[in-house]
Amino acid sequence: ALVVGCGLGRDSEYVASLGFATTGFDISETAVRVARERHPGSPVDYRVADLLDPPPAWRHAFDLVVESNNVQALPRDLRARAIAGVSGFVAPGGTLLVLSAAAAEPGDEGPPWPLTREEIEGFAVGGLILAAIEDVPSPDDVSVRKWRAVLTRPA
Repeated sequence: ALVVGCGLGRDSEYVASLGFATTGFDISETAVRVARERHPGSPVDYRVADLLDPPPAWRHAFDLVVESNNVQALPRDLRARAIAGVSGFVAPGGTLLVLSAAAAEPGDEGPPWPLTREEIEGFAVGGLILAAIEDVPSPDDVSVRKWRAVLTRPA
């Protein structure tokens, strides 16, 4: 499994607890260092890497890819490239889980800038198929919406 923008490691540790051999990466060297310090003895392989220039060996290499709230933090002019990068990590037969704040249409509020449905659907590139997309109200505030999307790459 690959966790995009792993930050301090919470999602990576959870995915690893499900039995996945897990790599978590972040562009921030500090975040990766702190994740390693917070989770001593963790089986997660924490790496410093750039979503816009990832290691070539990661292309189509992961059975599960988790993208949670990272693309929405990027300026709109970088999003298509980032979305294609995330989608490119998914191996044949693999799954991509995308979690993000939701926007009805593009806006200038932010950062972060919530993703539109069109942007969520944009993860279905390079052979990925959108299997499910949900517009989920936040349990804390029903006026705040979130996307939960599952995409798959045929084997």
